[in-house]
Amino acid sequence: MAEGEITTNSSKEGVNKNKNNKSCINGTDKTSEKKASMKDPETFCCLLQPGNADSSPNYIGIRRFLLARKAESSSYRRLDWRCNGKGYVAYRNYMRRPRKWEKLQTPSRPSTPGNSGLWNSRSGSFSHLFEAESWNSSKDQRSGSVASTNRSSSLSDSDRPRQRGVEPAYSFVGMHCIFDQCKAAAVTVLKFGHMSSDLLAYGASDGTLVVCSVSDPPSVLKQLNGHSKDVTDFDFSSNNLYIASSSKDKTVRVWELSKGLCIRIIYGVSPQLCIRFHPVNNNFLSVGNANKEITVFNFSTGRIITKSNFDSEVTSMDHDHTGQLIFCGDAQGCIYSASMESRTGALSRSHRYKSGNKLKCPVATVQYRSFSLMTKGPVLLTCTQDGSLSFFSINLESQGYLTLRCSLKLTSRIHTIRASFCPLLSLDKGEYIVAGSEDTHVNFYDLTRPKHTCVNKLQGHGFPVIGVAWNHGENLLASSDLYGVVIVWKRAKTK
Repeated sequence: MAEGEITTNSSKEGVNKNKNNKSCINGTDKTSEKKASMKDPETFCCLLQPGNADSSPNYIGIRRFLLARKAESSSYRRLDWRCNGKGYVAYRNYMRRPRKWEKLQTPSRPSTPGNSGLWNSRSGSFSHLFEAESWNSSKDQRSGSVASTNRSSSLSDSDRPRQRGVEPAYSFVGMHCIFDQCKAAAVTVLKFGHMSSDLLAYGASDGTLVVCSVSDPPSVLKQLNGHSKDVTDFDFSSNNLYIASSSKDKTVRVWELSKGLCIRIIYGVSPQLCIRFHPVNNNFLSVGNANKEITVFNFSTGRIITKSNFDSEVTSMDHDHTGQLIFCGDAQGCIYSASMESRTGALSRSHRYKSGNKLKCPVATVQYRSFSLMTKGPVLLTCTQDGSLSFFSINLESQGYLTLRCSLKLTSRIHTIRASFCPLLSLDKGEYIVAGSEDTHVNFYDLTRPKHTCVNKLQGHGFPVIGVAWNHGENLLASSDLYGVVIVWKRAKTK
């Protein structure tokens, strides 16, 4: 019996040893699994982060673990898409597709990561969005996503299908060309030639003027050197044969483009800040300066015809299409209307609009447009350095009386940033404005929207964008930044 008991006990001990061995094996498996899970540094960091004193640490750890696994899986999915030749934008468009997306698909072409895009109701197919990145203003303002600056991208709220079957007028397909002749010098002003879609010129803070052709292939035609300080403004003559430029070196220079030579220098007593040719009589050259006056010169002789005094430095100006009115802005944020005699060039102040802002900021942009759908008449756009965009209607019968129709307050700026109308784009229900910004984007705004006025963004610059300009056909948009880079963007063709 003793031996039997010994045998029974030994068998029990063997069973216990087997259990202990199994538990040891299971323990090693669990530890190996735990070690394997700890190999992921992101997961390990999430679990090690301490929780708040008010909440349970177990709940915080589990939540962070689940969030880490979720982010990791989505990153793998984006990586798979990028390996297939599509980027993050295609992945985002696919994830944000409407609920009724499947109803819009054709049986022969299902919606997959490779062919997701805008639906064209006329042709019954998808138009791809991978040449230019699209962006929804109401969603990405919350997410704050940033695109790389070495890739051209057009960002618009056109991610979802439109019922009309046409792409919005403010969508772009990418960069047309890039000019960087003014290295490390800010391009302060740029313009296309009158009634021209190919001739582009821009002035820089180092005193140079560069004249380019944006037709295929793009090329630099002339580089005009003569100013010793910043080029503040310039203007083309009506036949695009001459350029008149103003500068902080207190001079006005007239250039003949065919020869690339300065044919006339007009010396002043203060920095010359803005300049315009008369739209009807190109023999008149109006110049605003820091001496609180607008001087009208004879283009042929360089002599002074007349002067008109204002309350502060005249920082920007523009003529109406008849040449009988001139609108200007000063360093205190006031907008003036002045009558101009087309035969003699005589100036007389008519009206002054004084903004209600306590901060007196210089007016960077004054731009006239002969017609707007909103006002059914001529309008004026102004932009001040503190980021205030103002949209006025003009009463031509009252010598240019201004009535404020709408305004938009943007973020304050350190640099002088210009804005411009989008006339052709505004024919499609809205009043579109394009402006540079210090966040390196070219922004499009619809002044008729109460919310989410920014309808489009172009990313490509690496420094604050300070100048914008449309060509005559409005199929090309030029933008310049603080580091001397000029990008010409190509607008998408609308059907």
